[in-house]
Amino acid sequence: MTDAPARDISSCKFVLATDLDGTFLGGSDEDRKQLYDWIEENRQTIGLIFVTGRDPGFIAELCEGGVPWPEFVVGDVGTTIAKVDGKDLSPIASLEEDIAELWGDGGEKVRAALDGVAGLTLQPTEFRYRVSYDMDPDTFDKSVIETVEEMGHDWIASDGKYFDVLPKGISKGPSIKKLVSHLGVSPNTVLCAGDTLNDLSMLECGLPAVAVGGSEASLVERVEPLHHVYIAKGVGAAGILEAVKELNLHETPEEGATQTEE
Repeated sequence: MTDAPARDISSCKFVLATDLDGTFLGGSDEDRKQLYDWIEENRQTIGLIFVTGRDPGFIAELCEGGVPWPEFVVGDVGTTIAKVDGKDLSPIASLEEDIAELWGDGGEKVRAALDGVAGLTLQPTEFRYRVSYDMDPDTFDKSVIETVEEMGHDWIASDGKYFDVLPKGISKGPSIKKLVSHLGVSPNTVLCAGDTLNDLSMLECGLPAVAVGGSEASLVERVEPLHHVYIAKGVGAAGILEAVKELNLHETPEEGATQTEE
């Protein structure tokens, strides 16, 4: 795959803002290939933003392995907002200023306060503006939630196995809306795609959205009443293309084939 094209994605007909695990990386090999090939074949009209809990190092490794490069990344569950320069991620300082200010030296304090808490295992990556744990739901000490809130931070438990501590008011939803506005992208050309509760704020933020097939039941329950959220049957990558077609956001591979035959 080539590097992400250096261009202004506000001119794109369609912008996909997608979670990775279980969403963009979800579904069958065939479904992922169809989605990725479609994006690469339409880079002049499709913009791509990753909105993920993953860190920049993981994203670079992923894309060097054949996944389409995004133009921008909202990473670390919304605490990183970056532009892709070639194969490097460059944080956009003006968009991260309030995140850094809200967090301060929160990482050190959170790690100290939650050290030894039952059911939480600190993840080895030291994120800039968040602290993340692997969670055992059977032994998790829920009193830690009060501790986190008393410290002035937000928390997200997702997929029954992850626990993230974040700056107050910062998550995927606010950060993707901030980036879309900064780029001058028309909101109705965007599709936000996710599958777990750490995608909830993104799917709730008011931009067109899809909960792909195979989504966490708790997420579907929360977003089902929202008119701007499409609930897909297709799992992962297939669910993204299903939503693009149903919401008439861009011609899909099947539609392109039909037009060619005619």
